[in-house]
Amino acid sequence: MPQQHQDDVSEKSDIGEVDQHAVPTLDKRQFVIKGDLQYVGESGHNNAEVTYQNVDGAPVEVTNPLGYHVGWWTAFFLNVSMIIGTGIFSTPSTILRGTGSVGLSLIYWVLGYLITLAEISVFLELAFPKPQYFFPVAFAVQTVILQFMSSNGFVLASYIFKLSNRAPKDWELKGVAIAGLTVVAIVVVANNRFALGLINVLGWIKIATLLFITFTGFAVLGGAFKNIPHPTANFHNSFEGTSSDGYSISNALVSIIFSYGGSTNSFNFTNEVKNPIGTIKRTAFGAVSVVFVLYFLVNVAYFAALPKATILKSSQITASLYFQTLFGAQAAKGLTIFPILSAFGNLTAALIGHSRMVREIGRQGVLPWPKFWVTTRPFGTPAAGVLVTWFVSVIFVLIPPAGNAFNFVIALQNYPSSFYLALTTIGLFFIRRQRTRLGLPRTEYRGWTFVAIFYVLANVFLLIMPWVPPKAGINASAFGFFYAASSLVGLGFIVIAFLYYVLWIKVLPKLGNYSIRKVVLDLDDGSVAHKLARVPNAELQAWDAKHDPAGHSLASSEELGTEYRIVEENKV
Repeated sequence: MPQQHQDDVSEKSDIGEVDQHAVPTLDKRQFVIKGDLQYVGESGHNNAEVTYQNVDGAPVEVTNPLGYHVGWWTAFFLNVSMIIGTGIFSTPSTILRGTGSVGLSLIYWVLGYLITLAEISVFLELAFPKPQYFFPVAFAVQTVILQFMSSNGFVLASYIFKLSNRAPKDWELKGVAIAGLTVVAIVVVANNRFALGLINVLGWIKIATLLFITFTGFAVLGGAFKNIPHPTANFHNSFEGTSSDGYSISNALVSIIFSYGGSTNSFNFTNEVKNPIGTIKRTAFGAVSVVFVLYFLVNVAYFAALPKATILKSSQITASLYFQTLFGAQAAKGLTIFPILSAFGNLTAALIGHSRMVREIGRQGVLPWPKFWVTTRPFGTPAAGVLVTWFVSVIFVLIPPAGNAFNFVIALQNYPSSFYLALTTIGLFFIRRQRTRLGLPRTEYRGWTFVAIFYVLANVFLLIMPWVPPKAGINASAFGFFYAASSLVGLGFIVIAFLYYVLWIKVLPKLGNYSIRKVVLDLDDGSVAHKLARVPNAELQAWDAKHDPAGHSLASSEELGTEYRIVEENKV
């Protein structure tokens, strides 16, 4: 919004007088402007407080076309069902191999919990807009290309074959993984309320499964299983064998973070939750705390029932070996249904949450064809996000060798994610400074500064340590080939995001003699989105005179009752 237009607007009483104390209501929009800082305050029908955000953010949908079907328990289980997936059944052996000792592996589960709490705190407050469109573009590339679910698809397939007592060939494992992903995609696309209800049911089953393992672990420690004569053996000299290999230690931390992944899933449903900040804050912190206690006790149960050497060899089936040791091979075969249900619930929660995330990226306008990404037709669900996520997941099922795919895919996803999260968490401090300069009220939730710093350091650690070669040689990686392959591929995706941004936002406008401007799209299903329009530079002044800073036409702004507050440059 050019300075001249700002001055003109501030003088027009029909658009709204400058009011230093005006607060937008449900039927009113307010812009707060200081130089190139432009924020807009809006509210929706979900009883949320007025949200002030940079004008480049996705426009608020006053009435959400996806409905308001996410209550307290659904928000809780959206997190629980995505956190408790395959990690607790499959990665304890990976973490034990990386840390080298029982004691350090248990400490890692505590460390993962603390990092996850920090992540939740940052996500409750986070949104970083500068430089214009760069972070949305980077997040879009990471989300659309790298937030695939192939790793959990592989584990689901592995447990299905374990249930059938078969050793699958590579193509069989991949085929079953794709079939599982396809079934989940159909469920999520077909009916929103059914998918959310299914997540609640499977969430209870997940908690019951971990409680079952926990209580049987207590029984083992109490001596109830005579076939386990020394249940406390792993807890004697528990730090014996602790690894000093930086590569292995960092890989173990990646696996821990993977096991807690999904703690912020309910954030994807903010506009579908009544009183969202309070609800999501309590359910997110509550879900991860409940899961942490269960995770820790389940690991204690594993270490009580299984020798350390057995866990180290267990690959992705630690839970099955646990059941087999306690109840015999036949019973263990039947109990494998619980990890299968857990994996299916995790895929459902991940896909329904990720489809919302993709839709929000589309609403911001940083993807081509915004109508395709944003519409909820024909089933009242974000089908485009589901379809793209399914497609990318299938690609990453087919490309890597099946035996190494699980660990490679986790490591590959980690690198761009850690890079993005480190930068955006640093950006949180810039956002706070911007809000102070504009005189905006504190956000409804504001995390402790030391928590944000801790989260930045954790992600920086995950960016640095994967480049340290393993002591056993450059091919002694968790996925069986060159140790830095996952980091190099992840770095390549970061470069792709940067080049896409430079080409789209910088190079092409300069070559084409046009500028990029936002325009608000109102779709017939009630969806609202930004479209980034190419405006010839010769027509730029006329365009700006007809649109407010967020891309609404001034005619619609007048109907809504828009107000402008211009913060003078000499005011801090």
